[in-house]
Amino acid sequence: MRRLLRTKSIDALLAASEQPDKRLNKSLGPWSLTGLGIGAVIGSGIFTLVGTAAAGESLAYRSILHAPLLDVLLHGGNAVATTGRPGAGPAVSLSFLVAALACAFAALCYAELASMIPVSGSAYTFAYATLGEIFAWVLGWDLILEYAVSNMAVAVGFSAYLKDLVQSLTGFDLPRALTEPIFQGGRVTGAWFNVPALVVLLVLTWVLVRGVKESAETNNVMVGIKLLAILIFVFGASSAVQPSNWRPFMPNGFPGVLTGAALVFFTYIGFDSVSTAAEECKRPQRDLPIGIIASLGVCTVLYIAVAVVLTGIGDYRQMNNAAPVVNALHALGYINIRRWVGAGAVVGMLSSLLVFQYGQARVWFAMSRDGLLPKLFSKVHPQHRTPYVSTWIAGLAVGIPAGIWDIGTFADLSNIGTLFAFMVVSAGVLVLRKKQPDRPRGFRVPLVPLLPWLSILSCLGLMMGLPILTWLRFLGWMAIGLGVYFLFGFRRSQLAE
Repeated sequence: MRRLLRTKSIDALLAASEQPDKRLNKSLGPWSLTGLGIGAVIGSGIFTLVGTAAAGESLAYRSILHAPLLDVLLHGGNAVATTGRPGAGPAVSLSFLVAALACAFAALCYAELASMIPVSGSAYTFAYATLGEIFAWVLGWDLILEYAVSNMAVAVGFSAYLKDLVQSLTGFDLPRALTEPIFQGGRVTGAWFNVPALVVLLVLTWVLVRGVKESAETNNVMVGIKLLAILIFVFGASSAVQPSNWRPFMPNGFPGVLTGAALVFFTYIGFDSVSTAAEECKRPQRDLPIGIIASLGVCTVLYIAVAVVLTGIGDYRQMNNAAPVVNALHALGYINIRRWVGAGAVVGMLSSLLVFQYGQARVWFAMSRDGLLPKLFSKVHPQHRTPYVSTWIAGLAVGIPAGIWDIGTFADLSNIGTLFAFMVVSAGVLVLRKKQPDRPRGFRVPLVPLLPWLSILSCLGLMMGLPILTWLRFLGWMAIGLGVYFLFGFRRSQLAE
């Protein structure tokens, strides 16, 4: 048990990051970090899930495995008969605010630990320094799941929006056999492979290998384009707002708002990826907290603005579809704005893919440097100073499944992985405040232990709203990870040596 709970000191982590053959290039400042956060957070979610959160889900659960864990605990087998979840209605803007508050608690905890431990690996590294090696491995394995399935979902969405954009601009329909997944909803679609999903990931992988500075500059350009597209929608469509569409504002009461918050939580995934850039940051103690908190704040304001305008220009009950923003603009005849939003969605998903691939490769790099994964993953390119082997492997590991399965297979797995990571990071703040109270902190979470506990409880509550099947898949992934750890990492860990 002592070997499982062995921790790596913060000083040792910092020293390992400065080894000449493992040292990464430090070139990121607060603006680049904020851009990385916004690039990761604003992706396909705001253009797709806002409609479902407003209108609700009307379909009954197919089996008890598809019912949320909380429903089964409260209602047992009767949960299968549930007719669906009520939507938030026009109050979906409040749903975004509630989800942002839950994320804000975790963001504050990330900011404190990132300023203390400016090393690649994000929650994995934080857990290694606070809770022990077995917790670090579980978190690292969990982050691989989070970043991978998030990008698989976004890559599938990118392909769909790209197809719509090409059709709206040229009138040409891309071949269905080459632009749709092989499996959708458990059924064979007849498509051969989702080629755009794989190609875009390979292109972005090449960009990431070229260097972090070049990747950040590319991301900043894409962030600027998608922010412009969102502002064009907000200001361009606001003239068509009918206040009558906002009545009743909260048709299903506060439970509907909470349901909407659980659905839109996926749209906030990504701000934690800022912490994976800690080792390539010029002044991490100051800039990392700025990047984490600023990116979450900017995205929250934009999300609420989009939700207010969208529910004002159409009937929220008709928005339960894959592209509610584009469809609402089409119904109004706003063709040019629709094209801008479509282009912004495509570019927005590109930047999300870029940042998540960046973060995933850094987690693999950190775990390999600690001996928990093969040394191949921590090889640094002699010219570009990037972990090029792990970056290319991550590109293929995400791109191939994205060409085979649909977006619904991945979204819930991404949610549960993220929420679990948030809980462990929040617990890490409590542990370090007790074990190393005098250690310098570039940022301190206020109201400790209240806020970390609020973060843990809010994340646990959202996890309870996920289907049992998602829990089983998550536990299965963790079981595989523990097998890999005991067969390889437990004996090859640097601490074991």
